[in-house]
Amino acid sequence: MPRDAGHVLVVDDEHDEAETQALRIETTYETSVAYGGEEALERAGPGVDAILLDRRMPDRHGDEVLAMLRERGYEGVVVMLTAVDPDLNILEMDFDDYLRKPVDGETLLSTLARHLDARADELETALREEMADFDTVVETYRDIERGD
Repeated sequence: MPRDAGHVLVVDDEHDEAETQALRIETTYETSVAYGGEEALERAGPGVDAILLDRRMPDRHGDEVLAMLRERGYEGVVVMLTAVDPDLNILEMDFDDYLRKPVDGETLLSTLARHLDARADELETALREEMADFDTVVETYRDIERGD
């Protein structure tokens, strides 16, 4: 797995489904699994770059989990990954993408890459606006990583 690819939290109350999705992406992303909405709320935080979130879960509905994550200030990528057909209420939901199960590994990877790359570009633009020495800081970080 690439070191800086990002951390993805897979959330699904069906253990087999969660494990399958995690296996599909773990060669590209650091991956962890939560088996329900409550566990997702406990595990999601600043170290999680993206969440694959099921909608129908018995302990806490994915829509509620999404709303609570955003209320808490979670700004990472959220992809709803569900067997539920989308309806009009999704227009008001603050997610980045909506994928209907079953989803193949290639679709998962391309969706995550697209959204994580876009988020990285947004953060870089914001940092460049805030930091006059942004390029110097990045170069210093890269030198440290290489051991120069």
